[in-house]
Amino acid sequence: MFMDFPAPVRAPEFPPGLDWPGGQPLQLADLRGKVVLLDFWTYG
Repeated sequence: MFMDFPAPVRAPEFPPGLDWPGGQPLQLADLRGKVVLLDFWTYG
């Protein structure tokens, strides 16, 4: 009845040199404990 889940995997850090919409670069540590919305889309 219980599902076996794989071991958690840490997210990689953001690569240096990315252009950020707010202008201020982010690190994963800045987002810890916050709600993060991921929006994946593509042209198709």
